[in-house]
Amino acid sequence: MAPLDETSARHDAYLRRAHFASLDGLRFLSIAPVVWHHCTSGPREGVLGKGPIGVELFFAISGFLITTRLVREQRERGEVATGQFYARRALRIFPLYYAVLGLHVLRAWLFLPPSPMRAHFFHSLPFWATYTADWFVDTAVNHPIIFSFGWSLAVEEQFYLVWPWIVRATRGALVPVALALLFVVADQGVEQGVFDRVLPAAGLAHRMIASVSTPICLGAVLACALDRPRSFAVASRVLGHRASAPLAFAAILALLYADGPPLLVVHVALVILVGACCLRADHGLTRLTDAAPLRWIGTVSYGVYLLHVSAITAWKLVLPAAWLSPPLLFALSFAVSLALAGASYRWFERPFLRLGDRFRGPIPLRAAPVLR
Repeated sequence: MAPLDETSARHDAYLRRAHFASLDGLRFLSIAPVVWHHCTSGPREGVLGKGPIGVELFFAISGFLITTRLVREQRERGEVATGQFYARRALRIFPLYYAVLGLHVLRAWLFLPPSPMRAHFFHSLPFWATYTADWFVDTAVNHPIIFSFGWSLAVEEQFYLVWPWIVRATRGALVPVALALLFVVADQGVEQGVFDRVLPAAGLAHRMIASVSTPICLGAVLACALDRPRSFAVASRVLGHRASAPLAFAAILALLYADGPPLLVVHVALVILVGACCLRADHGLTRLTDAAPLRWIGTVSYGVYLLHVSAITAWKLVLPAAWLSPPLLFALSFAVSLALAGASYRWFERPFLRLGDRFRGPIPLRAAPVLR
């Protein structure tokens, strides 16, 4: 156990950190499995079939970063400036999202022949446009769903819509933590079928509760814990060692290989990894997470997420699917996605980011979105 003065110094250093560089590298570890997952023709056994876990890691990062920004702002300014928060989020998320959605609309309108898939997309378009697709889009169809990757952005926006008001309405960490854990219990209860008798699986209430992201909520709990001296000291005993991050990463790999532990256990491990990479700047995974190429990929990962399905679709049209293996499709699609995302970040997204900086308060933490 570290001496009290040493723990206090670590906490002060943590609070002064304006940017958690290692999280950019973790975003690379999030986006690569997602692109791989969409390059495969169907479910795969073992760790190669666990690509969707990348989205869960994105969620954990988002819950942690956004909540850290909010609780620091409230402590330093005495309030959460929700108007500034929503202005920054809108300028970060909306421009590229709606640009990509518009391109999908043009493609479906001009190039796709009449089909159930095309009709389903236009019927679902209002829900994709309002970030309510996870509540209202019919996924029980026997054809591919155009823009299906947008469901995670809906989950994000719903979190952004509610969570700042919860933090703003409270002066301490107890209520936000209690509510976040309550959301986790509700989500897990729905996922395990505990409420099936009172909440029919096809009902709107069931879908809305199921859309709650456990990793986002746990990331928010972690942010609240690390912001307070006493809980920071407790967390430091587990997460404050150089070996904590490598051990957490190894545990996640072991859980994915095991193919048996409850998903909740994996979610907890992901949040522990986020915490271990943020609690101290010199954690044991810095050679991986802080490598310049991986951090750059993490920086443009939002664009990669929105554009990679288009890259995959294009390659499938250009090259015969009969010989195009998933590893080759992944390599080609990831390269094109990076090129497009890099160009988008430099020439399309950055002007909006600079505009968003005008709505940034004096709190030094850079609140980055989960898919940035």
